[in-house]
Amino acid sequence: MGRILFVMTQADRLTLNDGTRHPTGFWAEEFAAPYRALTEARHEVVVATPGGTAPTVDPVSLTPDFNGGEEGAEAVAALLDRAAELRRPIVLADVDPADYLAVFYPGGHGPMEDLSADADSARLITATLEAGRPLALVCHGVAALLATERPDGTSPVDGYRVTGFSNAEEAGTGLGDKVRWRLQDRLVALGVDYTEGEPWAPYVITDKNLITGQNPGSSAELAAVLLKTLG
Repeated sequence: MGRILFVMTQADRLTLNDGTRHPTGFWAEEFAAPYRALTEARHEVVVATPGGTAPTVDPVSLTPDFNGGEEGAEAVAALLDRAAELRRPIVLADVDPADYLAVFYPGGHGPMEDLSADADSARLITATLEAGRPLALVCHGVAALLATERPDGTSPVDGYRVTGFSNAEEAGTGLGDKVRWRLQDRLVALGVDYTEGEPWAPYVITDKNLITGQNPGSSAELAAVLLKTLG
């Protein structure tokens, strides 16, 4: 067993195209499902954020509507409360990728605000890909790939088969025409081979050592694929 790095947003607001700020953070299920699967498999989880401060959970992601009812909402809240790693993150800039078996990015709208343009995250992604270690990202966490774009417009993920939160799903959040950019559009512009499944249904793509999941419902399946990759 070994250490798995969870790279998480530090943002608690998403700037919309009219300049207003929408409350956000990380999406509870996208942390909880992989965290549960990996720790039950006896892996150690380490959380890193850009500034080393504790990440904020999107309050909407804790509601019964997004957790299959009151019991599910209570369970995910209890897991977040038990996950001490969330309260003692390390600074992303200090991360040595060689210290980890794999790297995972949960989503929520927060990564669109910070990780999509974070140079330290981009260096970590590039180093992990080049070393052949598993790199997994889910939903809006896939926005972290955008930071890898070089000045000449190329990226180390050029041509990779990738999924992520779709335009149809963004429209379903009510933010489709309010966000400054949509993830699907930016991924296509980056040069990846973007594919999507049915809105809100689990959909996971693996290309070499890159594993991506489309939406919150893909979190558990992505974790299973990551565990299988780790052996």
